[in-house]
Amino acid sequence: MDSRNQTSRRGFILLGLSDDPYLQIIFFVIFLVMYMSTLSGNAVLIVGARINTKLHTPMYFFLSNLSMIDIGFSSTIVPKILINTLSKDRSISLVGCALQMYFHMALGAAECILLAVMAYDRFAAICKPLHYQTIINHKMCIGLASIAWGMGFGGACVHVPLTFQLPFCKSHHVNHFFCEMPPFFKLSCKDTHLNETVMYVAAQIIILCAFILTLISYIRIISTIFKTISAQRREKAFSTCASHLTVVSMYYGTIIFMYLKPRSANSPKIDKVVSLVYTAVTPMLNPVIYSMRNKDVKDTIKIKLFRCSNGKQQT
Repeated sequence: MDSRNQTSRRGFILLGLSDDPYLQIIFFVIFLVMYMSTLSGNAVLIVGARINTKLHTPMYFFLSNLSMIDIGFSSTIVPKILINTLSKDRSISLVGCALQMYFHMALGAAECILLAVMAYDRFAAICKPLHYQTIINHKMCIGLASIAWGMGFGGACVHVPLTFQLPFCKSHHVNHFFCEMPPFFKLSCKDTHLNETVMYVAAQIIILCAFILTLISYIRIISTIFKTISAQRREKAFSTCASHLTVVSMYYGTIIFMYLKPRSANSPKIDKVVSLVYTAVTPMLNPVIYSMRNKDVKDTIKIKLFRCSNGKQQT
């Protein structure tokens, strides 16, 4: 039986974050709290945007899509981390690994594009308020969201089959905590130049272009804010833009580092830390940064959601 068939039969072993039992318990608690925060924060945003008519706007339509992506993105990876921190068996089947890689890449790319779409939406609202409803109409919202989802899932259909046609004959131990594409190149005894070239080109098209468009939109927004509004409102607006740019830069920056760095710069320990940021940290922060500071969202949480829960308790 050849090496490729042996790997197919055995699957892979994810080496995870640490072999130290004490650290594994700490990681389990941290990731459990982060995962529950991600699920609850994003679910509240989706439900709140649905039940409050004041939030039936393009901005919250895109935020709801972002929350769905973040729930899927985190759920693709974090539950397996939780299982592996408590279990001695860190194996994952070939099919399970391919599915995890597929959804990770699809949802990650969709989020990159959607963040750029959201930045453009805010640019249109702030810089072109008189034409905003014409520019960002219902059809445009559906179209832009469809492009984000379609490009994400369509692109993953190329990368995953291209990765798993490689013969993984060096080892079936993956020095990572989930099935991400770059670590798999090290396991192949075949030249991976084609795979890496396709990955770099796709990353430049999707990640870099989306990041540049997002940056341009925020630069235009900040410039407009500086020119048109009072000093008191300007401080609040700058604070909001700064928080948005922080989480956006964190997400884009870590993905750019992971997928566009030179091969000579590979470091498994650093790669794991970087991957943790965009797989676990930013999905948790997004609903807080983008919406929980908004008065309408707070009112929805306090009044409508709590009223529903209190009503159920009384009945």
